Amino acid sequence: MTDPAYQRLGLPPTASPLAVVRAAVRALHPDTRAVRSYRAARKRFYQQMLCQHAARQAATEQPSG
Repeated sequence: MTDPAYQRLGLPPTASPLAVVRAAVRALHPDTRAVRSYRAARKRFYQQMLCQHAARQAATEQPSG
């Protein structure tokens, strides 16, 4: 099951990890990015987006037959 937050990024499976992080950064509200105490949560969010993207890439690489 794909995370709804990852789906909202609207990235193709061929996107690079850097593109995933950039899209995830843009998805967060500027006030959320500015709060220092949320740093660990932001890092966790970015890591989850990268993991979801890697899983999606792995799923598209597997032969369906």
